[in-house]
Amino acid sequence: MAPTREHITGLLLAGGRGMRMGGADKGLQTLHGEPLAGHVLKRLAPQTGALLISANRNPDIYAALGAPFGARVVADTLTDFPGPLAGLLAGLRAADTAYVLCAPCDSPWLPTDLAAQLAQALEANHADAATVTTVSALGEVSLHPVFALLRTELADDLAAFLAAGERKVRAWYARHTTVEVTFTDERAFYNVNSLQELADLERH
Repeated sequence: MAPTREHITGLLLAGGRGMRMGGADKGLQTLHGEPLAGHVLKRLAPQTGALLISANRNPDIYAALGAPFGARVVADTLTDFPGPLAGLLAGLRAADTAYVLCAPCDSPWLPTDLAAQLAQALEANHADAATVTTVSALGEVSLHPVFALLRTELADDLAAFLAAGERKVRAWYARHTTVEVTFTDERAFYNVNSLQELADLERH
C-alpha cells in the first residue's frame, strides 16, 4: 500500500541564504500579510503527520510560525550553507516516520494532493524517491526536484554523498530508484526567487 499521512513527515526547506533576495531570509518574506513559509505550512500540514522546518537562521521565528502545526525546527549539521540537500539530510535524520515529504519555503501554491500523488507513484514503481515535473501548455517540461517524497532510510547514503563534496540534487536522485510525477498545474510549483517577483505577486 502507498504510504499515508501518518507514515509521512513534512519537511519545509527554509535553510538557504536567499542570495537572489539580497541575503534576506526568503521564508519570512510576506505575501498578502503572511510569511511565505506560513503559506506552505498551511498546505503541507494536512498532507503529513509530523512537520519539520529546516532553518539555519531565525530559529525562534520559525518555531513560532510552526507552533500551530506542531512543527519542529532543525538546522543543517554541515557548515557554509551547502544547499537543499543539507536541509534534506537534517530532515531525514530527524524524522520518526518511514517517509519524508519535502517542499521549499517559497512555493505558496503547493498542491494539496502532492503527498497522495507522489506516494501512489512511489509505491507503484517500488521507488526510493518520487519527485515532480510539470508540462506547460506548449509541452515544455520543467523539473522541480526539491518537491519530493523520499524514504527516510536514504539518510546514510545522502550523508556519504555530501561528505564526498557533492551538492546536486538530481545527481543524488540518480543513485536511487526515482520516479518523476507529472503535474499539469505549473502555478502550483511556482517559487518566488526575488523581492521583485514577490512585489509583483503582491500587486496581482
